Amino acid sequence: MKFVVLSQNPNLYSTKRLIEAGEKKGHEMMIVDHGNCNLIIERKKPVIIYKGKEITDVQGVIPRIGASITFFGTAVVRQFEMMKVFTATESQALVRSRDKLRSLQILSRAGLGLPKTAFSNHSKHVSEVVDGVGGAPCVIKLLEGTQGLGVVLADNKNSAESILEAFNGLKARVIVQEFIKEAMGADIRVFIVDGVVVGAMKRQGKEGEFRSNLHRGGNATVFELTDEEENAALKAAKAMGLGVAGVDLLQSARGPLILEVNSSPGLEGIEKATGKDIATQIIRYVERNAE
Repeated sequence: MKFVVLSQNPNLYSTKRLIEAGEKKGHEMMIVDHGNCNLIIERKKPVIIYKGKEITDVQGVIPRIGASITFFGTAVVRQFEMMKVFTATESQALVRSRDKLRSLQILSRAGLGLPKTAFSNHSKHVSEVVDGVGGAPCVIKLLEGTQGLGVVLADNKNSAESILEAFNGLKARVIVQEFIKEAMGADIRVFIVDGVVVGAMKRQGKEGEFRSNLHRGGNATVFELTDEEENAALKAAKAMGLGVAGVDLLQSARGPLILEVNSSPGLEGIEKATGKDIATQIIRYVERNAE
């Protein structure tokens, strides 16, 4: 079969592993930079032009869409869907996952545990917003932030209010969340493919850093989930409509709390921490549905 990996960087670990895993199983693998696609839309004949040629005879697509190009990347995924091609991540699920506020509302409606979160429309009453999550310390996040960027820990109420006022002055959209002290700067990344947990790792932030992102210098170790944690992660991925997902959760005194659900989770950290071939699991998922 012919599979397309949508990626703007062929040298990324995740992209290379997916190509390698697909070719090992005998598939024709093609990397397409979605940022350089042209979409032709007409009645009952959607077309994608890439490097001057029409993309044809594709059975499956694996989107690896960066946050900075979500809008256009989603349009490309949607075009493939219109062409009746199976996509490992559906366009609508991709849109939902990239909207932090919408994601939290969906997860809340599904009955999942979450850190208490506040959001306002650039309210001048910043004190009320901070009080809404139980006061300081609290975490302030840019809605468009990724990989730990745009995430700030406010140690006290004055600091939290000052940060919020600064963001408001810039007309930046932020959410405020309670700080889960007992998590001790660590979170759990659960990797899910087709409704099954295929790997889990614990990410620990470096000393003095509350963010556990590997891009911020954190480290990862294989982790064995409790039944409660596994069920919460599976329920979160299902609520978001994602066949491939990286669910981030915190361990708290009141059970697992979902931080976010990633639609393009990286493979490097999870494969190296667990020693599992997750790229092949994704290829098998696409195979089953492409057939």
